Amino acid sequence: MVDVSVAREVKAALPAALWRTLRTELRRMARACARTEGLADVEVAVRFVTDAEIHALNRDYRKKDKPTDVLAFAQREGPGGALHPELLGDVIISIETARRQQKTRGASGLHAELLFLASHGLCHLLGYDHRNDREEREMNARMAALRDEAQRRGRIRPA
Repeated sequence: MVDVSVAREVKAALPAALWRTLRTELRRMARACARTEGLADVEVAVRFVTDAEIHALNRDYRKKDKPTDVLAFAQREGPGGALHPELLGDVIISIETARRQQKTRGASGLHAELLFLASHGLCHLLGYDHRNDREEREMNARMAALRDEAQRRGRIRPA
């Protein structure tokens, strides 16, 4: 299950139809993760926020006093992380930072950037990281598989 919430300040940033498409794609990515993990489903909360809100979270939780594009708060980490493997955690995405970065995504622009950031956050919830070239290659491959599955139609496959 994916709970998608959009801060009131950013709701008007995209048309309602695009929010619906993103919600569907995020649900497909979460189900693909569940299939890969051998679970019936996973629980993820995805929240789209302003730079000010993500800046405060980045400062308070990561001690980095600046906005960022995406934050992931994993529930699987720590001593009780294995108790509920279906609880992945929260992904927070700044719509304003995504809008500034969208130029690198080509014709699909902001939609592609938001999907990229969601897949990045989801991979962090699954335990992936990018501290070195090998880890980055593995994470990028998983992110690409998740995005491919998000935009595919039909029965959801593991990704």
